[in-house]
Amino acid sequence: MTSQPPFHPTSNSAQGATMPESSVGRVLQRGGEELLLQKVEDRFVISASNPEAAANLVQQLPAELYPTPGLERLKEVIVDPAQRDQVMQQVRQSDQIDYATHVYQLQNSPNSRVYLINQITVQFAPTVTLSAIEQIATEFGLQQVKPIEGLANAFVFQITAAATENPVKIANRLIQRAEVIVAEPNIIIPTQSYYRPKDPIYPKQWHLNHTGGAGLAANSHIFAEKAWDITRGVRSIVVAVMDDSVDVNHPDFQGVGKIVAPRDFKANDFLPLPSEPEDNHGTACAGVAVAEENGNGAVGVAPGCALMPIRTTGYLGDEDMEELFNWAIEKGAAVISCSWGAAANQFPLSLRVSAALTRTATKGRNGKGCVIVFAAGNSNRPINGKVNERGWPNNELSGSTQWLNGFAVHPDVIAVAASTSLNKKAAYSNWGTEIAVCAPSNNAPAMVPPDVYDDYAGLGIVTTDRSGREGYDPSNFTSDFGGTSSACPVVAGVAALVLSANPDLTATDVRQILQQTADKIVDKDPDPQLGLRKGTYETGGRSEWFGYGKVNAFKAVQAAVQRQAVAVAGSRQIRQANSTSIEIPDYNPQGITSSIQITENSPVRDLQVTVAIEHSFMSDLEISLISPSGQTVLLQGRTLGRRNMLQTTYSPQSTPLLKRCFNQSAQGQWKLKVVDYAQGDTGTLKNWELVLKV
Repeated sequence: MTSQPPFHPTSNSAQGATMPESSVGRVLQRGGEELLLQKVEDRFVISASNPEAAANLVQQLPAELYPTPGLERLKEVIVDPAQRDQVMQQVRQSDQIDYATHVYQLQNSPNSRVYLINQITVQFAPTVTLSAIEQIATEFGLQQVKPIEGLANAFVFQITAAATENPVKIANRLIQRAEVIVAEPNIIIPTQSYYRPKDPIYPKQWHLNHTGGAGLAANSHIFAEKAWDITRGVRSIVVAVMDDSVDVNHPDFQGVGKIVAPRDFKANDFLPLPSEPEDNHGTACAGVAVAEENGNGAVGVAPGCALMPIRTTGYLGDEDMEELFNWAIEKGAAVISCSWGAAANQFPLSLRVSAALTRTATKGRNGKGCVIVFAAGNSNRPINGKVNERGWPNNELSGSTQWLNGFAVHPDVIAVAASTSLNKKAAYSNWGTEIAVCAPSNNAPAMVPPDVYDDYAGLGIVTTDRSGREGYDPSNFTSDFGGTSSACPVVAGVAALVLSANPDLTATDVRQILQQTADKIVDKDPDPQLGLRKGTYETGGRSEWFGYGKVNAFKAVQAAVQRQAVAVAGSRQIRQANSTSIEIPDYNPQGITSSIQITENSPVRDLQVTVAIEHSFMSDLEISLISPSGQTVLLQGRTLGRRNMLQTTYSPQSTPLLKRCFNQSAQGQWKLKVVDYAQGDTGTLKNWELVLKV
């Protein structure tokens, strides 16, 4: 008989475990994590098929509608905290309202806002039949909307009038059932742009190329001029910039074939122009990546490439994300630049969003995959890790606090940090083991406390600006754009040059080239806010501040051309197995490891792991692969149910986290680790096999 660990609200719950009733309404299932929710005191949201009737209803109550741009499907209602639940109950009794629900915030994210919509995503165990799924859906008042492409036995369901609870509670009840692997409510959370503009400094594009000067360290640029000697980009390579808007009428976005498939998901039309006073961010990002070379104004990293301007809703609902990335796939984007993230300190991706990114990176560009680039963020915090917080006003955050940017840590995403014109870490730049590369940007304080008064030396980035007075600057250009918002489209532009030089490359190939050709800049100084020193390179050639280093456009384009000359048949496969049977100790967190030694020192381009285990209760086990550099990848969590035998192969397609082993040297000791986390059952690792493509 298997024992179950006690429920803890900040760790994954085991399937079948009983969640305390007090937690059912305040735990958000998201990306395998369980996040604590808190109700926002002074508001709730309503959904109505007739918005005008809903507005009239609210006018008759002690409440008012709060204009929330981009949240058209929901109406936010502001109310006296003491009357919130009473007013919400009155609203629910109206025939004009489809549903009304609380607004939430995530614990340890005091400025976050989480909005529920009446959908839920559920993935069932492989053995669960369609008839059983239909029976469970009926039990909970769910109606199937669609299956999720690329995921077995996974569906989107609508919450119907027959449901007696909200999506959060339904998800928590479903996740406790043995038939269910994943159950997540569909939430909407505002985006958070990664840039706050500063005063102008120097009106020149040093980040592309420079020969020195005040505030400039040698080789702090990306060597664009040498890259342009090979290619300045071609129109067939399309860079999608997903952001608040793009001023497509700007002179630097003119030219035959420059604009491709524009889309405005906020206004639901095909002209993603700025309309709000703060809609300046996307125009600057687009200019950094692909501003046209026309003898005037600024020049982008890949001036010859096309631009797909996509205006987002400003919110991160599952359906919003699917629509964004599906549009990019369908309309032929080669590179996707995303200088934004969730307005929350801890934001794991849902099953649907994670699947949408994987689908884009593997199915886009006719199966070669779209290159997806995300900014790491500007808080000087880990994109996945804990920091001992102090110095926040009113102690909003204190003590050990988890930070997680689910977009940046997705294995199919290139996460970009920022360096300065002095080849140092930008003080605000987020960091972590998942950072792929860095790129030049400005320097400025972190966006979160504690405030540190220091000399933030470094020049800003010159790029396109929204035309007229409403932009960052009264001119059509800004000279101090920055943040990882600016570093991200630099990398997107370099990726576009790489694909212009060799369009046969896959998205994985592009990532490998960017990492292999990056310049190993070093910063041994502590960052001024936290005092950390992470600017050197550990085993495997990776730095937590800079990833594999600062992108070098010339070296990257040169490598792309060289790869074009090398036949694909030149790749080699290494296959080795360990057939020594090992007993798995019962209820032992140390587990067992089995090793395979590889002598080849070429970089890994692909890999597969085949495992054979016999065990009387497979759900007790976690199985991980450890690479020679120490990278640990969870192959199998405790989701195998009551099976007693496992014979399966894990690949980057089935287990995307394996892509973290790409680009590492194959040489060294590869280890398979198996841990039994519960009492009462035993088993044996029979054998395992490692297949590497180098």
